[in-house]
Amino acid sequence: MESIMKFTGKIAVITAAASGIGHASAILIVEQGGTVIAIDTDDRRLENMSSECSNLKGKLSTYCIDATDEEAVTKTISEVLKTHKTIDILINAVGGSTIISNPKARVDELSLDDWKEILNFNLNSMFIFTNAVVPFMKRQGGGKIVNLASIAGRGFSDVSSSAYAAAKGGVIAFTKKTARELGPFGINVNAIAPNTTLSERIRPRWEQQSPQDQVEQIEKIPLRRMAEPIDQAKVICFLASTDADYVTGQTIDVSGGLV
Repeated sequence: MESIMKFTGKIAVITAAASGIGHASAILIVEQGGTVIAIDTDDRRLENMSSECSNLKGKLSTYCIDATDEEAVTKTISEVLKTHKTIDILINAVGGSTIISNPKARVDELSLDDWKEILNFNLNSMFIFTNAVVPFMKRQGGGKIVNLASIAGRGFSDVSSSAYAAAKGGVIAFTKKTARELGPFGINVNAIAPNTTLSERIRPRWEQQSPQDQVEQIEKIPLRRMAEPIDQAKVICFLASTDADYVTGQTIDVSGGLV
């Protein structure tokens, strides 16, 4: 029972929590007794999430804010601390390649606006939330931060742009650097690097591909299947738990063996 309820008494702030990898991570933590502060811009999905969690062991609170709005984030973190007194876990799950019109654009096909939009979406919210939460984690003597990178950040993706690769490479570097800075304060900082994961946003694009194209992509993956959000969430929750107390500065590829 102890291993099943590993998040009892823990307060976890999760961005992009209403769908995809963030949602799967939030549900796992609530199932295992934790309290999740779910951050997202989609109010309807947040409401559905509240219903979904109503009979689970832990608790859920929702905040409908833009994770790149520094003023809104600062206000939200202040409210969370006033209510819960602590933040034990921060999962920075905002990110993605499909916010520009051509996610696969080559470098000469990208505009400067595309570049800025990808970097803003994938890097700024991670910085803003980490910057807001770390002072409190320092004072309480510890915490867990898990960031969402991508195998694209290692240059491995053929289905996303160089802007996305640069952004996710930034996540990997940010994770390593902040882990070195924050380790002396008992704060672990890690990341996962997924391959293409069939979230609500990605699955429709996957289903529009021809069966032949789908087979070709799957055959590149040693485990011979596409990733689901729960595959990523399980590793995130390991890194957010006491099982990973001696792990920091690491980015774990969760890609079915794809390199």
